[in-house]
Amino acid sequence: MRKIAIYGKGGIGKSTTTQNTVAGLAESGFNVMVVGCDPKADSTRLLLGGLAQKTVLDTLREEGEDIDLDDVVKPGYGGTRCVESGGPEPGVGCAGRGIITSINLLEQLGGWDEKYKIDYTFYDVLGDVVCGGFAMPMREGKAEEIYIVVSGEMMAMYAANNICKGIKKYAQAGVVRLGGLICNSRNVDNEREMIEELARQLGTKMIHFVPRENVVQRAEINRKTVIEYEPEHAQANEYRALSKAINENTNFVIPTPLEMEDLETLLIDFGIAN
Repeated sequence: MRKIAIYGKGGIGKSTTTQNTVAGLAESGFNVMVVGCDPKADSTRLLLGGLAQKTVLDTLREEGEDIDLDDVVKPGYGGTRCVESGGPEPGVGCAGRGIITSINLLEQLGGWDEKYKIDYTFYDVLGDVVCGGFAMPMREGKAEEIYIVVSGEMMAMYAANNICKGIKKYAQAGVVRLGGLICNSRNVDNEREMIEELARQLGTKMIHFVPRENVVQRAEINRKTVIEYEPEHAQANEYRALSKAINENTNFVIPTPLEMEDLETLLIDFGIAN
């Protein structure tokens, strides 16, 4: 079983990218589990058709610890398996701690990879690596491959670089490695070339460039992935290509994060239209 975590700046489109990628893998016959590591519990919405899934933490609060896998794992599009960690009640507790609790519970219940014959587990993780809870999938080896969703916007690149610092830290004593950058386009100047260069300087590659396309929003409004909503659309093929690139990827590295000055230089060099 391959264990993958998707990171990136908040609002960059991690959950949308993850779910569309998972749909591509499911369409190709792989058994995939998605573990949503976001208190908003929106990491599986498109796979579940908008179903408001009860989170692991909500289940624990309401039913106690005497639960089984089927109480927190729900079937989604293409036979995918969906889990949402959830978060604490608003204004109380730590969302990162909720992720730790949820993942630990899944492991305590045990055997889910064999029960569901899982080929891939995806962890969709909130935001930047600034908290031990959100870093847990890479820190404790729950995820072995990290993909970072990024765009040509400065703060998205800054977040990607910061995440690479976390990967480098935890890679020294563990198995976690960077699999590559996924550019979720924002149509900024020279974006493809800029992210390719960012990837080169980090010591990795841009594994796929996902163009900006309004059908993604239309599919989300209809609570579906693009592959389910409009399977013949060119954007559906982009996500199929991304899932294929991940499936075939064998290039996993310990990244070399950039200094802030180098990031700014990269933005200046590429971020002005010729």
